[in-house]
Amino acid sequence: MTAGPFTVEPSTGIVHPARQLASPNQSGRPPGCGVELAIIHAISLPPGQFGGGWIDRLFTNTLDPAGHPSFRAIAHLKVSAHLLIDRRGAATQYVPLHRSAWHAGVSSFRQRPACNDYSVGIELEGDEQTPYTDAQYTALIGVLQALLACYPALAPDRIVGHSDVAPDRKTDPGAVFDWDRLYAGLSAPGT
Repeated sequence: MTAGPFTVEPSTGIVHPARQLASPNQSGRPPGCGVELAIIHAISLPPGQFGGGWIDRLFTNTLDPAGHPSFRAIAHLKVSAHLLIDRRGAATQYVPLHRSAWHAGVSSFRQRPACNDYSVGIELEGDEQTPYTDAQYTALIGVLQALLACYPALAPDRIVGHSDVAPDRKTDPGAVFDWDRLYAGLSAPGT
């Protein structure tokens, strides 16, 4: 799998060269809602472990509750994200960008509720305590640059963490996420 360079196909909402794996956990965006926000998340399954394909199974409703004791509490959830960036920087897309992925839950950005309606959800394979990899930052910056180029309503100040839109419920991507590195990468010359 490759980690970029990334492009967005505007007519289909497909990110290239992301691996495509469709999630049923998606819906159409409400009328008048487009991509105006990007939300960065962290996920690891089982908690604190990386690899193994468990995230794919969660987002496709095929997670076996017997696969790990922690899965019993989450196997029934209907959740997804637009993209996952794994520890190697490879991207998987579960939901086209012109559709809503079910990633933010009860959320609000600048007093506007229902962030799923107007955001892109990007999961980083991580656990909020382990630093994210160089490959993940490179891929995330590449994906965000492609989104910024494609969606005029999206701007760097509209790239936030899950903790920013659901502060009473969520802490991801966590204190180990380097926001300065992300913003520096987005504003670097030649990017």
